[in-house]
Amino acid sequence: MRDVLTTDAGRQIAYHQTAGTGPGVVFLGGFKSDMDGTKAVHLESWAKARGRAFLRFDYSGHGESSGDFAEGSIGDWAEDAMSAITVLTEGPQILVGSSMGGWISLILVGRIPDRIAGLVGIAAAPDFTEDSMWAGFSDAQRAQLQGNGQLALPSDYGEPYIITRRLIEDGRNHLVLRKPLHLPFPARFLQGTDDADVAVSVPLRLLDHATGGDIRLTLVKGADHRFSSPDCLLLIERTISDVSQAVSA
Repeated sequence: MRDVLTTDAGRQIAYHQTAGTGPGVVFLGGFKSDMDGTKAVHLESWAKARGRAFLRFDYSGHGESSGDFAEGSIGDWAEDAMSAITVLTEGPQILVGSSMGGWISLILVGRIPDRIAGLVGIAAAPDFTEDSMWAGFSDAQRAQLQGNGQLALPSDYGEPYIITRRLIEDGRNHLVLRKPLHLPFPARFLQGTDDADVAVSVPLRLLDHATGGDIRLTLVKGADHRFSSPDCLLLIERTISDVSQAVSA
């Protein structure tokens, strides 16, 4: 049974929340993923077993939330995440951002810093609309995007991705690697070396760019973008526990 939050923008955000002690854990999913993914559901069970507060949700246009995916943008989804966190949770939270969720977590650092106790990025993909998509498009693809307003890209996860001009242009308003990025809390980034969607150069650039007193990157040889093998899930658990201990110290 899903609950629904109506945001100030009128979007219907489906979510599943577990009560417990803090700091709570909030899972932010990836591009075109949903809150029923392996990592989100696994971490909910992990949190329940420890009596920890936990929240997972679907951005608009994703999963069970309202809206059309192709009409969404990074700014919309960051607003959805901010609404879910500020309305549904209490006190500082540990954000666990997967892929695009890692970028959105970093956007929220500048918007609701008092509500973030720590951050765990899993194959975090900051600025991917510019550095991966736009930078990787051919001249013909760029012309099609500009002329038609959208472009279909093949996906390893099902139907093709519909990439819109709005997604690319709006993404430029939310880039985090082109301006100072201070993480004044424990921040951990996990990355697989066999990730075909986010190159290892991305977290290395993030590590070099961000400032803060407790930022660490862990590379896992052979792990792919899903980062959902039993070993990877265990590492995520341990990393959240590490952040929790650092927050309490």
